[in-house]
Amino acid sequence: MKVTVRDLPNAQDTNSRQRHIRLAKPTIDLNTAPYAVLLLRVSLGVLFISHGLLKVFVFTLPGTAQFFSSVGLPGFMAYPVAFLEVFGGIALLAGFYSRWVAIALFPILLVATLQVHWANGWLFTNKNGGWEFPALFGIATLVQFLLGDGPYALSTQLRQRQ
Repeated sequence: MKVTVRDLPNAQDTNSRQRHIRLAKPTIDLNTAPYAVLLLRVSLGVLFISHGLLKVFVFTLPGTAQFFSSVGLPGFMAYPVAFLEVFGGIALLAGFYSRWVAIALFPILLVATLQVHWANGWLFTNKNGGWEFPALFGIATLVQFLLGDGPYALSTQLRQRQ
């Protein structure tokens, strides 16, 4: 099944028939959309888990706190950020309230983009990393919020059992 967007005819619009034909093209393939939601959710979950664990095991939490301080962020925020990234990533991976987890994680990426990476330029290959990756990561998180859990998620399975 495909979802189709159609424009309502407007008597005042001389091009309403042409616009109707233009917008009547399929826009979302419902056969593959659930897999797209799953792929996005799992990818985001893995990225968040890996970034959180990087802060814990490679940079260490005190080292991450020191880095946060060096870029003008409160150092103590390293602890809740690492916690949110790891456990938020696990929740995304499992599909447990993905929409709300994604929107809760978005501010981390907004700060990373605007305060940490913005001054470094666009390309992430620039010295200290540009803002292209954290911006894309943040946009993908917003897309997950808009899409919700999807059918292959723990929350969806729990709702269906009720």
